[in-house]
Amino acid sequence: MKRGKKYLESLKLVDRTKLYEPTEAMELVQKAAPAKFDETVEAHIKLGVDSRHADQQVRGAVVLPHGTGKTVRVLVFAKGEKATEAEQAGADYVGAEDLVTKIQNNNWFEFDVVVATPDMMGLVGRLGRVLGPKGLMPNPKAGTVTNEVAKAIADIKAGKIEYRLDKTNIIHCPIGKVSFGTEKLVDNFHTLMEAIIKAKPAAAKGQYLKSVTVTSTMGPGIKINQQKVLD
Repeated sequence: MKRGKKYLESLKLVDRTKLYEPTEAMELVQKAAPAKFDETVEAHIKLGVDSRHADQQVRGAVVLPHGTGKTVRVLVFAKGEKATEAEQAGADYVGAEDLVTKIQNNNWFEFDVVVATPDMMGLVGRLGRVLGPKGLMPNPKAGTVTNEVAKAIADIKAGKIEYRLDKTNIIHCPIGKVSFGTEKLVDNFHTLMEAIIKAKPAAAKGQYLKSVTVTSTMGPGIKINQQKVLD
């Protein structure tokens, strides 16, 4: 894979053989971010579990103390009082059958998170094939299937993110922007890691944290000493 000149310059700042401490890694990820825009900082965590087994799934949600730096568009499936509650809480889109039709017929995806009240899940289930692959399907574990729609919206707008394993047993999550500075990035990183460590399945055997890497949108990966995360 051919890399750009800016990326290769950033790569020179990183010792690929070294496992960095979290604070050191966050300082470096800012220095190694080559783009002119405010890059997102992401954490990629490889776990010693097998996502093919239901009892080894790792999934949940956590509110990052400093948010993600991104404006999140929330769509809520609700009716009656809950729809009014969602509108008052600042949901970007609220509806029921009308939104299902819009998504199905117009291939409309101008939203980032979907929340639904439990009574709406029969309706939302029709969208499983299109929402599922995009990671947008509401889920009770992520707190997006709930009757407490106002709280769900407030948490999401405040920086709540969902973490889940992919097929290669890796969790990918944003933890902020380069402009956040070291302290906020470290706070967000530790909050995410604590949640993932607490979510360790009882069926998981051996080493749980296999590797932890942080990177900016356009920058190189920086490996973190996972033992320092556990300390």
